[in-house]
Amino acid sequence: MQAGLVQDGCYRLVTPAIGSQGFFSSLNPANSALPFWHLMASMVIKRFAALLIPAIALESELVHVDDECAEGTECALSAIQLRGVSKDVELSNSTDSGPACADLNDPANEVCAPVVRWASDGGRWDPNADSWFKDMQAIAGVDYKSASRDDWQKLYFCAPPGGKQCGTPPCKCSNPPCNVCIQTGQSPSTSSNCGDDSNSIACKPPKKALDYNGMAWEDMEVKGMGPHHIFAIGDWGGMDGTLNPIEGRTQLIAYPAGVRSGPSVFPRTRWNKAHSQQLCNHTEFVECYKTMGQSCALGCGFVKGIDDQPQLLVANSFKVRAAKKEPAFILNVGDNFYWGGIEKTCGTPMDELSYTAHHQFDQIFEGVYNGPGLDGKVWLSVLGNHDWGGRVFNNGWDQQIAYTWKSNRWRMPAAYWSQHVNFVDAGYTMDIFMVDSNAMDAEDLEEDPEHNICGAKHNSPDASCASSGGPENLQTCKQWFWDLWSTNKAWLADGLAKSQADWQVAVTHFPCGFESGFWVQMHNQHGLDLLVTGHRHDQELWSPNRLGGLTCFVTGGGGGISSEATPNIHNKKDWYGEAQYGFYDITVTKRAMAITSINWNGYEIMTQAVYPK
Repeated sequence: MQAGLVQDGCYRLVTPAIGSQGFFSSLNPANSALPFWHLMASMVIKRFAALLIPAIALESELVHVDDECAEGTECALSAIQLRGVSKDVELSNSTDSGPACADLNDPANEVCAPVVRWASDGGRWDPNADSWFKDMQAIAGVDYKSASRDDWQKLYFCAPPGGKQCGTPPCKCSNPPCNVCIQTGQSPSTSSNCGDDSNSIACKPPKKALDYNGMAWEDMEVKGMGPHHIFAIGDWGGMDGTLNPIEGRTQLIAYPAGVRSGPSVFPRTRWNKAHSQQLCNHTEFVECYKTMGQSCALGCGFVKGIDDQPQLLVANSFKVRAAKKEPAFILNVGDNFYWGGIEKTCGTPMDELSYTAHHQFDQIFEGVYNGPGLDGKVWLSVLGNHDWGGRVFNNGWDQQIAYTWKSNRWRMPAAYWSQHVNFVDAGYTMDIFMVDSNAMDAEDLEEDPEHNICGAKHNSPDASCASSGGPENLQTCKQWFWDLWSTNKAWLADGLAKSQADWQVAVTHFPCGFESGFWVQMHNQHGLDLLVTGHRHDQELWSPNRLGGLTCFVTGGGGGISSEATPNIHNKKDWYGEAQYGFYDITVTKRAMAITSINWNGYEIMTQAVYPK
């Protein structure tokens, strides 16, 4: 099988031809002399716009949002452009009442029926079948070589190879239920989460994704005399190039090396430190990735071996240090899946997990962050702007919340929530407030369309997440997010005022410098000790005097997206902080914290002490 080709500056993945304009438009099933067919799943090209926001840390320091693509450049990643394309709302692999089944001959399955028949009759013997139909076992519970035609319909409903999705699941299949896409035996982990309180929010998912906003998860106990370690990481989740998307979306591939299991990095633009000059546009950067630096604009600062695999490099150092330090838990500041979070529309029932979410979590999270010191360790998580959808508000953010009850280590029961930690043997406590600050990317309909969750350019006119408790429509989207932020602020101030813990920590996505006056107030009036953030794609350990005495750090260098500046340590003139890719290790006792910045290669770069307010 031809792996793919480059055309018009974009990488096009070659997949089994299943479109009405592809192989089936001329297929003669009786003609066994025909070769096997392939169809390019082409990448849609759109423009991004650069944004420079003079958000000032205490009104004196320049910060900006992420510029994945800049004015005048073209983006290779089609999945983010398809947000503006109207989608058939029936093309989902879950509904509130469960998908209604229908026979393959039903008009709802007109798009997929030809390829389902081809695959079940003879396509399963294609030399490329192992890669094309790799999801059959997980979805249908049978090997593709022995799957029934109904099983094939289920595959093309849940994760269609090449994208031509069936409109309904089958009414019968080898391993019912036929309208449930995962056959892995996963079930909500309520028994292990509940503890002694059957009324705890840990016991069952909410009816709507945001019903638990502002609530506290069951108290966590950490044993041992310490010192204890807490890891912090953000913007870590790369693109899942082996996902077979639903809803007419195309694959998450920006360059040839993205056609692989596990994560691949999204190439963003790079600017000078003052953000006054673009050093590398997206098209130029994609060329660096396609050629592994052999043909690469000098301004891109591409470093082969680092820029092409940052998530894996950071994760490897994360795992090595975890095996030595045994972190009690992980603070996750969001942007968990690039480019647009879970690649489906919101609305999946909260007690279900779509196959799309299962696949992305498996490839980008579960398969990457594991091993001694990490297995079983809880990730306390918030959503980033890309998790909401990046340039739309109606991607599968609710599925990240739902995964809380499918996992013993992923914890995100709401958009904003809290966690009390009792270090029982060491004799101190910590209150952690998980805050949603994504209103910073919610603007008026026509403003900054390439970084606007609520923009009219890329959201469908009828977009809605009302069934999940999210924005009801595009017209009210901006106000919805800013109301959420206002509620967050009041909730945090109240929670800090009531907290009796030894340490108070806030975790949010948008970085040090955004809403600086509010955070300084939380420190000076309510005793907030530490602010943990991300969004900017680097590592920045701020001195407390930059934020009114409050210690803050940015850990946006997890590697899901390329860093703000080149990771070349001999060219630091455009660096904001001390590193481009990495994470933080917070060493905690009752009397002090030591925040250590860890580079992608595991080197300790700098450490800063924090004392209780």
